[in-house]
Amino acid sequence: MSASGTGRRPLDELFSVLADPTRRAVLERLVHDGPQTATELVAHFPTTRQAIVKHLRVLADAGLVRPERDGREVRYIATTARLADAVNWLLDTSQAWDRRLDRLRQQR
Repeated sequence: MSASGTGRRPLDELFSVLADPTRRAVLERLVHDGPQTATELVAHFPTTRQAIVKHLRVLADAGLVRPERDGREVRYIATTARLADAVNWLLDTSQAWDRRLDRLRQQR
């Protein structure tokens, strides 16, 4: 069982979280525009504040955002270190495919 207790590998959990287009868009907005509250974020999405809060909670549980209290408000900050695992996996997979294609070209 994984450290998250779900029985899934960490990359499986990460890709599952990122599979949702709204969560990806929320994360992108935080990465590009900096920390924001759920109220600030909802202005950019055709959904309710409650829905954005749920997405932020999922992103926080996955380690992709960090909530930080600012007086009465909670600002969400992108923490993209977890994305490094996904990037490394994508690079490794890409390199493996490149090597395989090179071997096929050499067999011609």
